[in-house]
Amino acid sequence: MSPTRTPMSAVDRAWLRMDTPENPMMICGVLALDRQISVSHLRRILEERFLRFRRFRQRVVDKGDRAYWQEDPLFDLDNHLHQVALPGNADKAQLQQLVGDLNSTALDFRRPLWQMHYIDNYQGGSALLIRIHHCIADGISLVRVMLSLTDRTPEPKLKKVASASPVPARKQSWLQSALSRAVDNVQMANYQTRLFIQSVREEPNYPVKLASTAGEVALDLLKLGLAPFEPKTGLRQPLSGRKQVAWAEPLDLAEVKACAKALGGTVNDILMCTATGALQRHFAANKEAIPECGLRVAVPFNLRPLDQPIETLGNRFGLVLVPLPVEVQDPVMCFRQVQENMNRLKRSYQAQVTYSLLDLFGRGPDILERRALSLLSNKASAVLTNVPGPKEPLYLAGAKVTQPMFWVPQSGSIGIGMSIFSYAGTVQFGITMDKNIQADPNALIGYFQESFQALSHVALAGRQSELERKAG
Repeated sequence: MSPTRTPMSAVDRAWLRMDTPENPMMICGVLALDRQISVSHLRRILEERFLRFRRFRQRVVDKGDRAYWQEDPLFDLDNHLHQVALPGNADKAQLQQLVGDLNSTALDFRRPLWQMHYIDNYQGGSALLIRIHHCIADGISLVRVMLSLTDRTPEPKLKKVASASPVPARKQSWLQSALSRAVDNVQMANYQTRLFIQSVREEPNYPVKLASTAGEVALDLLKLGLAPFEPKTGLRQPLSGRKQVAWAEPLDLAEVKACAKALGGTVNDILMCTATGALQRHFAANKEAIPECGLRVAVPFNLRPLDQPIETLGNRFGLVLVPLPVEVQDPVMCFRQVQENMNRLKRSYQAQVTYSLLDLFGRGPDILERRALSLLSNKASAVLTNVPGPKEPLYLAGAKVTQPMFWVPQSGSIGIGMSIFSYAGTVQFGITMDKNIQADPNALIGYFQESFQALSHVALAGRQSELERKAG
């Protein structure tokens, strides 16, 4: 093995092998800026804050049964940072078209798997488009990495960057490697044994709880496997590989919180219900029958502590299948059903189960993962992410970030990705979908806003009526 080559984890390898021409496994972010910025200034920021993560200087070496990270000996930032300009008085539609075109283009596997495009002439300012392969890290980690490029004030404090040189690793023989793995396994077994004994001493009924948890995990695995396929709708069509994106004007986070308080739920419950209402309106507008059994979306569930700094990348999340009761027309009843579904999933082990399955698939043959992915992707109509962002405005190279948007890739036969991101007192909503899906992304964006306004109106009206009844 090359001294600068390190094995890829099984979970990261699973995401690497999910890459297809129809669904490139790229996490995409767009930062709209209120002014133009200096590209040389942006380069310095990337060199100091972005490239300190070795993964962004490493390319993937795929050996079929194994995959590795290897330092790119010809690494050049110019291969990854590009400058383009939109024509004329470009508006959001033109930026959306450019983002859709680039999201339809796979990354170059001969180099580290990321690219950035600095886009000039957008609404009097500029934008930064960021694309990173999912095998490098999960969406929450990469959003935090992207936001680490920003500052809380317009005047960033940059340090002189020393050129990074990889530390050569000592080459081990196969015998030394095998002995090292054996020692690690023995040490881990000893640690787990000591932990078990300590738990029994502190809590005598711990073995019973452990057995109960194992049973619940097995039950969640069985439920996942036996879940029926999604109903056939215009939202599930053969994929073309061409993407289109759209995003909405932001919602006021204070209004979302007021709605949640009025209904006795969480902000996440409100936004999931809003997404459900948007899909209801889509079916009505297209005169398509609403599935009586509802729809499901795959939602990434973070397994990494959010209060810990990002020191190492990689994927540490599972997926949960969230039912959306699109068949329930009454906004409050729909909210109650969404709330019940979310509470039930929070008590389940579905995220841990799917993470373990990804780890298992990453260690097995490619055909096994392909078949499992095909099976699981038939059980959701879309991927939906809801990521909490910074509460205060941020600045990139002196320019204010006016609107950030992020999308995770869709896998298998899923052709729709919905993204919810909170930022500086607002809630951003965006969507990406395959062009062959029978839906208009800009129309869905409008339905999302309509759905929230309808839910908020009913919730606040009900709250006012309750207050008046108590006062009377």
